[in-house]
Amino acid sequence: MAHASTDTAVTVRRLSNVSAVDVTAARADNPAAFGTVSRSILVYAAWASVFAYLAFAFWYFDFARMFQPSENAQRLLAAMFRWEDMATWQYANIYRGIAETLAMAFLGTFLASLVALIVGFLAARNVVRIPVFRHTVRRILDVFRGVDQLVWALVFVRAVGLGPLAGVLAIFISDIGTLSKLYSEAIENIDRKQVEGIKATGAGQVRTIRYGILPQVFPVFLSQSLYFLESNTRSATILGIVGAGGIGMIIIERFRATLYDQVVFVVINVLILVAIIDWVSKKIRMKFIGEVGH
Repeated sequence: MAHASTDTAVTVRRLSNVSAVDVTAARADNPAAFGTVSRSILVYAAWASVFAYLAFAFWYFDFARMFQPSENAQRLLAAMFRWEDMATWQYANIYRGIAETLAMAFLGTFLASLVALIVGFLAARNVVRIPVFRHTVRRILDVFRGVDQLVWALVFVRAVGLGPLAGVLAIFISDIGTLSKLYSEAIENIDRKQVEGIKATGAGQVRTIRYGILPQVFPVFLSQSLYFLESNTRSATILGIVGAGGIGMIIIERFRATLYDQVVFVVINVLILVAIIDWVSKKIRMKFIGEVGH
């Protein structure tokens, strides 16, 4: 304890003997450790620009209207939660549309996962050693991923007509771009020692992928595909609004007919469906991947 006190006293005595000249010399020797006036001005100017832009955005988009009483909003909320004539709601059409939406999401995600399983390997740096071919594949994926799913739905509605086929194709094309990118990144981050061990046995490229790479990345692939299934179930609802089939067409029809109570009923059913898919996906992940931390 005495020794520690002595060391502390020496440190305090040395700091007390530091002069302005010493501080100036330290600033000159270590400029990055001390802030400069120009750097402080730049930092404050950047923060001032951010706050000024936020203030302009709040003023431009007139967020104050959200806090003003609106008769239209009050009537809309009242109509949404005042359910009337429930016996005439055509439940068969509603649940047929929900089943169609689920089928769209499942089929589009399943087909996209199968294609991405191949394309992901073609876009991975540690599998394809030809840069020109690999970059070409990635740029094509950028096009698929860069165009929004709703735009793809509009394109396919024009190409194949109204109905769920347009929705399936929109989900399929959009998910190929995203899933292939995620799959290729997972492949590039594998443990190389396992791959080298497989190669040391004299295995070719196909067997190396089958026994050295695929077992490592399959849990990631499964988890991502299940998440996309859940996400695409919600997306398929929106795709139906532009004519791609499913429950979205029923929602937009009820909106146009000002049947807001039925719209709320449909939305509640979609939320229940998404919750069920999330629960099932969790059970599948736990079966094939195991709980996190185990």
